[in-house]
Amino acid sequence: MTFQSPGSKLALTHKHDWLILVLLAIIDGLLNLVEPFHRYVGEHMMTNLMFPFKKDTIPMWGVPIVSIFVPIIIFIGFYCSRRDIYDLHHAILGLMFSSLITGVITDCIKDAVGRPRPNFFYRCFPDKIPVYDKDTGDVLCTGIKAVIKEGYKSFPSGHTSWSFAGLGFLSWYLSGKIRVFDRRGHIGKLCLVLLPLLIAALIGVTRVDDYWHHWTDVFVGGIIGLVVSSTCYLLLFPLPTLPHGWAPHAFFDMMGEDPSTAGQTPHQSKFDEVPLQLMESGRYM
Repeated sequence: MTFQSPGSKLALTHKHDWLILVLLAIIDGLLNLVEPFHRYVGEHMMTNLMFPFKKDTIPMWGVPIVSIFVPIIIFIGFYCSRRDIYDLHHAILGLMFSSLITGVITDCIKDAVGRPRPNFFYRCFPDKIPVYDKDTGDVLCTGIKAVIKEGYKSFPSGHTSWSFAGLGFLSWYLSGKIRVFDRRGHIGKLCLVLLPLLIAALIGVTRVDDYWHHWTDVFVGGIIGLVVSSTCYLLLFPLPTLPHGWAPHAFFDMMGEDPSTAGQTPHQSKFDEVPLQLMESGRYM
């Protein structure tokens, strides 16, 4: 019989989930190849699209580092402390689902809406000489095709949605792990949980400061990321406000929670009676 580690067995159990992640990654990659809708831009509309065209404060490749790799490092840190493979697997799985689902939603909307960026004028006319169609009045861009293509992808902000997707998930995760809702009123715990959300918000602010996005692009991007990250977290983990909100649902299934407790409410179980000290020390794992 071939030996399999608990981690590999768990991954095989969720092999379809991992295959869906690969499919989502492929879909998101294809969406970036699609030519976005070219929304009408007349001469009178250029007033709000003539902001400077400068480099990103945070390049797109830097967003996954902050929103995906940093959370995974934190997940691994908790795993080294508690050795709970269920927690590590579901945390990474949920994070990846949150990020890729958000990416697909964001890029679908970008391609469909085709909203010009605030720096669209200098993307369209790098020589600063505007040209418009005599019949329709629409722009006739003379710039680099790839740069113009990105100029029609303002709404919503991908930097912001990806940041809130990953860091929003991390915020949920930390709130369960450090038991911020344990009714002891530790403000330090709350500040730690809110820190990832602050970082995501600041990333969104840079998009407005760099004139790559309108503020509404950033606002909607943040909402998309938060909604998806919350949904993905609660799919795999209990609410952090519950007594057993420190571990994924799969952990309690593995422990053999008695299904005969049907007379109790859905969130009542023998694990709810585990002393808080045991939960926090990890000795019940």
